[in-house]
Parts: sequence; C-alpha cells; structure tokens
Amino acid sequence: MLIAMKEEEVNRCQIQNWYPKFKSLTIKTKFHKLPESFINYLIDDSGPFLLPDSVTNEDAMPNRVHNFEEEDDFQVPEESSDNETEPPLNRPSFPELEIEVRESIETLGGIIIPKLNWSAPKDAAWISPSQNLSCTCFNEIALLFRSSDSLIHDLCNAYDSCIDKVSSRPESFYLALRKWYPSLKPEMEFRCFVKSNDLVGICQREVTTFYPVLLNEKDLIKGLIEEFFDDQIRFEFESQNYTFDVYVTKERKVKLIDFNTWCGSTLPLMYTWEELEKIHGECDELELRIVESRLSVLPGLKTAVPYDYLDVSPGSGWDQVLKIAEEEFQKENQSSDEFA
Repeated sequence: MLIAMKEEEVNRCQIQNWYPKFKSLTIKTKFHKLPESFINYLIDDSGPFLLPDSVTNEDAMPNRVHNFEEEDDFQVPEESSDNETEPPLNRPSFPELEIEVRESIETLGGIIIPKLNWSAPKDAAWISPSQNLSCTCFNEIALLFRSSDSLIHDLCNAYDSCIDKVSSRPESFYLALRKWYPSLKPEMEFRCFVKSNDLVGICQREVTTFYPVLLNEKDLIKGLIEEFFDDQIRFEFESQNYTFDVYVTKERKVKLIDFNTWCGSTLPLMYTWEELEKIHGECDELELRIVESRLSVLPGLKTAVPYDYLDVSPGSGWDQVLKIAEEEFQKENQSSDEFA
C-alpha cells in the first residue's frame, strides 16, 4: 500500500510556501496573488482566450498541426454586411494584474517561466508562440494557463489523494514568475525521491531523450546530488516523504528547482511508486537512473500536442518519425530474441 499524504504535506510543496526558506538555492521568483476573477477565467473553458497581441487563434497552433481550413467540412462564414455586424466578443480583462506582472517580468530580465502553486503548464507548451514555457507578457501566460490540463489539478483536485482531505482547494492561488535561463540543458535536471527522510532514488527528469554525456558523469552527478540533499534539504524541508527536482550546473553546483509530493500527481518517471516504497535508504545503495541508449527512451510529453492535431499523413514528417520508431522497435525485439 502506498504512503498516504496529508494536506499539510501537500501544502508544504506549494512554491510560495517553500521559496522563502530556500530562496538562496533556487531560481529567482516573483509572486502575485491571483484574483478570483482570474481563477474563474482559468476554470471556465467556454469563454474566449486571451492571446498575445502578435498572435491570432490560427498562429497559436504550431505548424505541425492540421490546417483545419483545408478540411471539407470546415466552412468559413462570409463577411457580414453592414446591417448584420456581430457584437464584439466580451474578452476578459485583468488590468491591475497585468500591470503587476509586466513590472515583475521586466525585473526578471524580460523573459520568465510561469507556474501556479504546484504546477507549471508543461503540457501546454505546444500552443505557445515560443514552443516552450518562456513568456514575455501577461497574455502569453494566460494562454498557457488556459490551455493546460495539468493546472486543473492545482485548481480543483490538489487534495484528492490526501487521507485527511478537508479542503477542495488552497486558500489562495499564486502566479509564480521564475527567471528564464535559455542556457539550461534539459539533461542536467534530475528528480529525487525522499522516503522517511532518506534519499532513496534519483533519475533523469527528461526521459524522452538519450544524452550520451550522462553515461560518463553518472557517478559524479549522483555524489553531488547526495551531498546537496544531506547539506541543504534533509534537515530543512519539514516533510518525511516527498520529491524534489534539481539542476546541476556546468560548474558542478546543484540548484533546487522544485518540491513535489510523494505519489499523488507526481510522476515517478524511471521508477514506479511501488518500487520506490520497497527501497530502504539505510540498507539499499542509492541509484541514479538515466536513459542509457536511444532504445531506452520513455514516452512523455515532449511534444505535448494533442494526438488529434498531429498530421501523420504521407509526407507530413510525422509519418517518417513513426516509421523510424517502429523500425527501431523491431530491431530491439530481434536483438532481444538473439540473446534469449
């Protein structure tokens, strides 16, 4: 049976709660308490989207999606006559929040990554004009947040896995604006698993790609993270069971990225929760798991494009990607058979 979480443990993992204590170890962040009107806007999927000024609804879709205007059953309405003009859309507006966010973005260097109490809208990166989570204005943030399914967990289901669930949502929601560093390498981010205040597992955070550089640095990285946990995290974070993400810099310094709950909505990535709960920190050797070959990559939200939008027709590019993946899968099976 998996370890059950309590509300207080889930609350400790909210970024606005842990950031003040670990400020010197992590990415510079600005916080804005969100008004209820903006929360309602995020939850209500029937209203219009806020789009960046330079982006139209068509531009918001990446080039790799279907062009729906070419579909036979897609009809573009003719322009209305002067006597039949439609009323303009009543677009939502949050002027005070927008001004505050603009000032914070400027303070953080002009580009940020947005995050809610627990989650970042990673599943919505595909719809962003930048094709990642970097944002330069309020409307880009709103577009990501409104398009993200993972943020619905923060808004509506954050305490669903708690054994003492009393709340349906936190008292307040915060927009966390984190400074953007374009030089960060995805292969140097790692997820760490803590059970009974012991570090019981570490794994590569980006599991959809093979990074050869990690093969030679695996032991070094494990030692750096283990030392960082003992010196900076173990006796400072109040929970006994949790996960945290770190980044190892080129200077071989470890930086804290985030805290997450044990189980719940947190992905175990290269482990399973059942497997992690059987590990005993004092008895079992700490393991750092990485993707060790191109054939060992794990499926994930690398593109984060809804499957219905993918054009897999001949000549689209995606048909070749899928073909190559199938050929490598067949080779792997043949290789396994030879050594069986």
